[in-house]
Amino acid sequence: MFAIRLTDALDETATWVVPIGSGGPQPVGEPDAEVSALTEQTDGAGQAGHLVVLPRPLRRPIRVLLAGVGDGDEAGWRAAGAAVIREVADDELLEVRLPAGAAQAALRGLAEGLWLGGYRYRDAPKSPRAGEVRIIADNPEAYAESLAQARATATATWFARDLTNTPSSVKNPAWFADQIVAEAAQRPGMTVTVRGGDELLRFGGLRAVGGGSVTPPRFVELSWRPPGATTHVVLVGKGITFDTGGISIKPRDGMKLMKKDMGGAAAVMAAALGAADLNLPVRITALAPLAENAVSGSAFRPGDVITHYDGSTSENTNSDAEGRIVLADALAYAADELQPDLVLNLATLTGANAVALGKRTAALYSPDDDLAKALTEAGAAAGEQMWRLPLADDYVENLRSDIADRISAPPGPGSVMAALFLRDFFGDTKWAHLDMSAPSWAEAHDLDLTKGATGWGARTLLRYLSTLDGR
Repeated sequence: MFAIRLTDALDETATWVVPIGSGGPQPVGEPDAEVSALTEQTDGAGQAGHLVVLPRPLRRPIRVLLAGVGDGDEAGWRAAGAAVIREVADDELLEVRLPAGAAQAALRGLAEGLWLGGYRYRDAPKSPRAGEVRIIADNPEAYAESLAQARATATATWFARDLTNTPSSVKNPAWFADQIVAEAAQRPGMTVTVRGGDELLRFGGLRAVGGGSVTPPRFVELSWRPPGATTHVVLVGKGITFDTGGISIKPRDGMKLMKKDMGGAAAVMAAALGAADLNLPVRITALAPLAENAVSGSAFRPGDVITHYDGSTSENTNSDAEGRIVLADALAYAADELQPDLVLNLATLTGANAVALGKRTAALYSPDDDLAKALTEAGAAAGEQMWRLPLADDYVENLRSDIADRISAPPGPGSVMAALFLRDFFGDTKWAHLDMSAPSWAEAHDLDLTKGATGWGARTLLRYLSTLDGR
């Protein structure tokens, strides 16, 4: 990522950014009279993410950007940072003047917006940004922790976006596992276990879904165990590195973006790595069941009965509902082997999520009111929206099978039915499930999102994990 540095010294050779609030024409900070006059004459100057460019030929600074921060909350500063970074050249030195007494959330939002709005896929042909961003503050040291939090959050989100944006001609279960091993090796205190082959004999769902591909499945277990941590959180993410739909094959248009079907696994792995970067005092285990759902003579079929890690069985009724099949093994493994205090599951699971809630909002399911509230608040603070939907027991009867413990793709409301299927595998553990297929991808630049993978969930998980007292 490009550099953002705290300082208390202005440099007139840089491009200046003056934050503007929405409460009136008076800019935030100490701009000169020219900037004040322009602000008074510019409609919407303080709207969050609104940008006005003031050229200053033959003077220094040679231009000033008026960046709207709205009401001055963290979201407004994040929007301003994203708008600014898209306006400036890659080699442009940038200085943002933070108002005296600005809250820690202002600095964090600004820095996150700059980094998230400036994201580029690591294998893109365009060179990364080289120019430094300096944030001018009266007391720079006071904001150091907030900048570190923003950096860890942005690093995790960039990593999740990179994993998801990688084409499936490169990305397969073994490749994904290798990326996690390499990242974990750079962080003291992290361990990673990768299972494949005969080590997956009890993972009947994962083996079934991955059985049609020439690239066999993997099961990745990434652990962060800080000394003294007593609270254990397990993060589980769906990791389908490409989804053809299997024998229940998708139409062409439904298949074009299926490189993103491992967005849940990318988010949970990135969040665990971010927790290590922040040295959070919580034990975290991130699990990624990884498979490619392909079409071949060895692909699993509608009507097959699958035996999961816990010994329970599912009748496959749609091979394009494969995500819940691999997640079931991971959730059963967590319940049987890890004894967690809490399980959080993220998955690009259903198109029904987008029908119900649109492109920016994930569906949240949890029987625990306090957990649902805490996750919703963490998502709101991080800039990732979610909406709680019911685990309606009225539909449980739809899960019944004549030849297995349940069917995999029952009739009824799609996102709710998937959540009810997964609920069978949590046991008595406190848990939540986030169906985040729609918000995992952006069709165009939108505030702090860049076109392509959004890394949805990494920010929310880090915010939530940062609120826990693991000791």
